[in-house]
Amino acid sequence: MTSSGRSVSETASDEPKVRGIALDVKQAQLAIRHVLDRPGMAAQVFTLLAKHNISVDMIIQSQRCRVVNGAMTRDIAFTVAQADAMAAQKVLQEAAGEFGWGDVIVDNAIAKVSIVGSGMVGQPGVAAQMFEALRQENINIQMIATSEIKVSCVVPESEGIKALQVVHRAFGLSGTEKFVMPS
Repeated sequence: MTSSGRSVSETASDEPKVRGIALDVKQAQLAIRHVLDRPGMAAQVFTLLAKHNISVDMIIQSQRCRVVNGAMTRDIAFTVAQADAMAAQKVLQEAAGEFGWGDVIVDNAIAKVSIVGSGMVGQPGVAAQMFEALRQENINIQMIATSEIKVSCVVPESEGIKALQVVHRAFGLSGTEKFVMPS
């Protein structure tokens, strides 16, 4: 029950599932290969970045383990501002010997498309609707991150505007007016 006495599902159905959609083309994706699969490794990675004043957005750690040189490893991928990508790569590569991880790969050609709305709470299928809209246009999703009120997908930068448009249509938020945003 909410403070108004209505159930969460009643509240969620009263408002649109998705209120807004955003596109961010000023991020880069980094992937650290073969991070040792033991407690504290993610803390070491992100503490190191924080010490260099590098903020991280989306984070994904692979579920699948690989054995590298007899040790269990996982890959960690995350996004940062494009302006921080090369510094992040340098910091992480310099620390690779100390912490035992592999290559640090940067992809600057990404776009992050996000849907946002408190109406998503308790509404099954919102993420599926977004993913289906992208699938119908053959737009590949490279990363996914979610919260209760937000779903973000990383797609190729070349597909960013198209992804934004198809997701707008999928949730009935498309208009006919065009806006030009300064870079």
